[in-house]
This record gives sequence, C-alpha cells and structure tokens, in this order.
Amino acid sequence: MPPLSEAPELKALLERIGPVDRQAGDATRAYLDTLTKPPGSLGRLEALAVQLSEITGQTQPGVGPPAVIVFAADHGVAAEGVSAFGQEVTAQMVANFAAGGAAINVFARRIGARLEIVDVGVAGEIQASEVTHARIRRGTDNILYAPAMSRQDAVASLNAGVHSAQQALAAGCRCLMVGEMGIANTTAASAMLSILAGSPAAGLVGNGTGISSIALAHKVGIVERAVAARRGDAHDPLGVLADLGGFEVGAMAGAYLAGAAKGVPCIVDGFIATVAALLACELCPAVRGYLVFGHRSEEPGHGVALKALDAEPLLSLGMRLGEGTGATLAYPLLDAACAMLGQMATFGDAGIDDDRR
Repeated sequence: MPPLSEAPELKALLERIGPVDRQAGDATRAYLDTLTKPPGSLGRLEALAVQLSEITGQTQPGVGPPAVIVFAADHGVAAEGVSAFGQEVTAQMVANFAAGGAAINVFARRIGARLEIVDVGVAGEIQASEVTHARIRRGTDNILYAPAMSRQDAVASLNAGVHSAQQALAAGCRCLMVGEMGIANTTAASAMLSILAGSPAAGLVGNGTGISSIALAHKVGIVERAVAARRGDAHDPLGVLADLGGFEVGAMAGAYLAGAAKGVPCIVDGFIATVAALLACELCPAVRGYLVFGHRSEEPGHGVALKALDAEPLLSLGMRLGEGTGATLAYPLLDAACAMLGQMATFGDAGIDDDRR
C-alpha cells in the first residue's frame, strides 16, 4: 500500500479492505454441481456466482437493489481541442441527467437502480436540485502546462467518491456501478493509463466523442506531451491522479474503495471507469477481488487497462458512451447468477438421478 500521510481517513479505509472470502466461493462452487444441470454448463454465469459469493461472503448472495453514481467534472486540457464537443457540454449533459433524459437514466430505470448525479468539478453552472453538489473546484488545470490538481484535491476527489458510495450503501444498495461525464476525460484517462500501465500513448488514445483522424493524431500528441511534462511515477498512484487525472476519475476510484471495504460487488463500466479501477487497485491491491467488469469499450486503451487488471468483461457490445451504461447492462447477469443459486432445484430436490457416468 502506498504511503498516504496526507490522507489519514483514506488510509484507514484502505486498511479495512481485506481479501475476498475464498471459502464462501468454494462452498458455492460445490453447490453449483448439485443443481439440476451438467457441471459447468452455465459457463461464465457459474464463475460469476462464485465470485459474488467470494465478495459478499454468502453462499446465497444478492445484488439488489443496485446503485448507479455518475460523477461529473471538467478538464483544462479541453482547451487543446481534443474533443469533438466544447467544455460547455459537460454542464449541459449533467442537466440532461437531472432531467432523466440520458441513456444512463433509461438503463438505470430498467434495473430499478438508485441513481445519483454528483458534480465534483464541473466548470459551468449547475442549477438542478437533482444533482449532488460536491464540487472540488471548476475543472482541472490544463495537464499540458501544469498538474491537473494538487495532491490535496486528489484526496478530496477520492473522498467524494467514498462518501457517495457510503451513502448508497447506507440506503441499502448491494451493488455499485459508477459512471462519468466530462469533456476531454478520455485524454486525461489515457495519460494516466500511460503511466500506470507503462504503455505508449499512441496505443491508448481513441476517438472519444468521435473526432476525426487528424484530430486523433493531435490528441495523441497532447497526451504524449502531457505525460512527458508531468513525469509521473507509477508507484505513486495518488501523484498520477494529481498530475494527469480528473476529479471524476478520483471519485470513481474512491467509490470502488468504499464498495470493497463494505464487501459489495462493484461493476466496472468502460475505459475511464477501468482506469479508475486500476487507480483503486494501485492504492489497494485487494480491491481487485471486488470488481466485476461489465463491458469491453471500443476505446483502444480499454484493452490495455483490462490486461493490467487481468480482467475479462461480461459484455462486448461495441459501446463507448460512458456514463455507467455498460455496467447497467451487465447488472442483470449478476442478478441472474444470484437467482440461479437461490431458486434452481438440486438433483435431490427434483428427484432426478445424479448417478453420473
């Protein structure tokens, strides 16, 4: 665990995160073979059921009701023209979330999720009462010329995520999904990943909001210059967040930490969410056992981030929206895995001969 002398509360939280319960997983694995099906015939759903037992410590786990938390923040590097949209779109999309009109609203409603929208650093004005105001400041600095934020602000972003997640868990939620909104955040995430995974920027940077090939080459150059200017240290994850990240990335990582500390599954969304997950795991490696990876993003850097975490997502739908949408689409698979354990008959219950040859 890296030293966190400037963040005693966060350090105390990390110390409460222990390994997942392998004994519960073993018990579930054995129980699965008593159900009315050939052993292993439900494939990855069985592995998912075992993982959920390990996370919760229960052989009959449950994941409902779920929570979705969307963190929003702006990025100073947007001034470099790395996005197809202007920075004002962040505040406009937050207003759309508040009005219930975005994809994440639709998908969250479909699964009956508790949805919270949290402003941790939007540059524009947010008036909607439906938005939680936890703004650290109005966007990060331009990482091409300065660190994104101070280390104190990096700690504040992590703590904002911890607080939101703890509120959802206190409300009775048993599964966490986090999403993000922030123009230019794929640029910041790519820069962070370049340091954390030790990978060249050219293999990480994607089209984000749909930029042209010329703009993509420009974006790669911006990430390369920012990484070179900041000279980040992969062994100092808090420093990487402060140098190159975003307030919403830190908040997402904080939410994963809080979920792991409470022993609840956290479904990881796409590229930016996975970079946040990698950050959380660098802060506390035990967090990895509590993460379920929802979907594979079309962003090229996502494959690198997944490899760094030895992760295989449940879905691959060609998506790259963010907001937590891929995680919400994966949630029914977790619910199904729990239902399989809780509702399927055993061979003995059904009076079926289990004398396998």
